[in-house]
Amino acid sequence: MKVKKYVASSMQEAMNQIRSEMGNDAVILNSKVTQTGGFLGLFSKKNIEVIAAIDPEISQQLVGKTKHVRNAAAFETPKREAATDNEPLVKEQNQQLLDEIQQLKGVIQSFSTNKKSEFYPEPLKMILKEMTKQEVHPSLRGRVISKLIEYWHSENGDVTFEQLREKEAELFKNELEGIEFGGISFQKKYINVIGPTGVGKTTTLAKLAAECVLEKKKSVAFITTDTYRIAAIDQLKTYANILKVPIEVCYNIDDFIAAKKKLDQYDFIFIDTAGRNFLESQYVKDLQKIIDFNHEIETFLVLAATAKTVDMLAVYEQFSVIPIDKLIFTKLDETSTRGPLLDVIMKTNLGIAYTTHGQNVPDDIEEATRERIVEQILR
Repeated sequence: MKVKKYVASSMQEAMNQIRSEMGNDAVILNSKVTQTGGFLGLFSKKNIEVIAAIDPEISQQLVGKTKHVRNAAAFETPKREAATDNEPLVKEQNQQLLDEIQQLKGVIQSFSTNKKSEFYPEPLKMILKEMTKQEVHPSLRGRVISKLIEYWHSENGDVTFEQLREKEAELFKNELEGIEFGGISFQKKYINVIGPTGVGKTTTLAKLAAECVLEKKKSVAFITTDTYRIAAIDQLKTYANILKVPIEVCYNIDDFIAAKKKLDQYDFIFIDTAGRNFLESQYVKDLQKIIDFNHEIETFLVLAATAKTVDMLAVYEQFSVIPIDKLIFTKLDETSTRGPLLDVIMKTNLGIAYTTHGQNVPDDIEEATRERIVEQILR
């Protein structure tokens, strides 16, 4: 890793020097105000001393990958009529390369964040500590804190703690740009929830159906394919009785097709599925045999906010053979750590439809927005 100290009259001048010599992939390890010249402490001149670093090997990898992306893009679209069936694959590969570049930058920045945090101004230390406590991914912490440092110096340190928090929230929202949040679209007749055992799918489905009946004034019905547990059927029947809506139990695809015809006059049909061990791939295959996943169904993957990030991502991988529209996170009231939600969103590129924070039906559920999710994570 190449490390060099720069002395300039302003932070902007120092940044220009760093970009000129090291490029845009350099990271700031430390910065401070120094006094030079003067006599007996008088007439001294303030300068900014900045220590920057770059790893030449990683930087070269980044350059190589960027060239590859550009070449791929140039190959992809010289003429529209030359497009082939491989075009979606090429675009996906290009996006993966861009994501990898961004991740490498984050790793470098997180390295400097962890090693040099003792030199940060106290407000930035507090923000970094809170992000770490919330288990925000190290590479994302590195990107955000690096931009906060630039913001701090661009304002010559004349920034309140609340302004820093607002800037932090803005940076997190920018990270989620392009990802769609929000609840049921009400554009499809069938609303389906899938997920592992114990995450609260049945209760969540009842909350969604109650909202549809009580607030949207729509007619609804239930279909359950959870025939593994008698208690699950009884639980959904209880909710159906409270809401005064019908329920059909399906054991196979023929039952499902028959239930659809029988309930065709209702505005929306809410489908409950069995919770099984997410490591059993056969379960997902069985689910596909029971439910006809087509363009008429809006599917939500339900995850517990109390789960480990690696397990939530493993659940997603297992269910990803099924078209998933958005995520629903349950049990937010059972954890004080929200950073993993952000990690799952960014790695699956799926937004959140709802979060739940209790067992009460129809309460204890909240439709998600990008602003609200960031607030829940940071506050």
